[in-house]
Amino acid sequence: MNKKIKGAVGEDIAVNYLLKNKYKIVARNYSCPLGEVDIVALDKKTLVFTEVKLRTSEVFGLPREAVNKQKQRHIAKTAQYFMHEHQVFSLETRFDVIEVLDEKITHIKNAFETKLL
Repeated sequence: MNKKIKGAVGEDIAVNYLLKNKYKIVARNYSCPLGEVDIVALDKKTLVFTEVKLRTSEVFGLPREAVNKQKQRHIAKTAQYFMHEHQVFSLETRFDVIEVLDEKITHIKNAFETKLL
């Protein structure tokens, strides 16, 4: 399975998981000049920027470990761009990671923190 198809499969799994848990999907694969976010969703009144990582084994570590500081900065900058573009500054924000490892889904809420302007 190539990287693009694998990413789409992981995102589909994550979207279905979020919908089952009463999240409203606002955007998928949101991209701007500063980066890309896999899923933007609403959890009640919180805008959640979610990175999805899928792996079939732990040979290269847990999927969440791929969301390093550099990736976190890109996600945060992209989130800030999204908020400015959509004028949603009044909402609380959160950064989550959903990892899919084989058949197991792990939703890590508040996976990292960042300061948004």
